[in-house]
Amino acid sequence: MNILNKLAIKGIAVAAVISLGACAGMSNQDKSAVAGAGIGAVGGAVLTGGSAIGTVGGAAVGGYLGNEVGKRK
Repeated sequence: MNILNKLAIKGIAVAAVISLGACAGMSNQDKSAVAGAGIGAVGGAVLTGGSAIGTVGGAAVGGYLGNEVGKRK
């Protein structure tokens, strides 16, 4: 593994830790919306072969569904 890959992995890990800390003050509905958007983005990217439109569309649909599910908790 070259230095650039190691640096990228460490950067992603730091960004993940910081973003998880930002969820501390969120409601269950907000957390569900964010989780749904993330899952939807990955699903949209996989289904469309990495297309930007598929990723954004999946994030939008997943965020909406996560928001609706979060209302019921």
